[in-house]
Amino acid sequence: MNNRRKLVIALCASAVPAPFGSHAQQHRAKSVRIGLLLTSGDENSPTVVAFRDELRRLGWVEGKNLAIEYRLAEGKSERISDLAAELVRLKVDVVVTSNTPSALAAKAATRDIPIVFFDGE
Repeated sequence: MNNRRKLVIALCASAVPAPFGSHAQQHRAKSVRIGLLLTSGDENSPTVVAFRDELRRLGWVEGKNLAIEYRLAEGKSERISDLAAELVRLKVDVVVTSNTPSALAAKAATRDIPIVFFDGE
């Protein structure tokens, strides 16, 4: 994986608050839910693995204080809007997308949930 991609993944992961200082106990008590909206790939793709690794480095561990809701369109762009709406119904804390169509679908689905976009697929 090139350095640019690692930097982008690190920036996306840093959008989730790090468990430091006075907020540490609050974050450990509450599990953060990330909605990961991808048009292709799977939960074990290099980009997703690097994203989880960076979150872990920041203190967020899936199954411990972090839940990731994976929504994968399997290359079918017509599914993106429905998947984005599903993440909004689940009330995730942040939606992470990796391309413009996914980011636009997430933006159309919510005005309340932050959306993090990275160019990674």
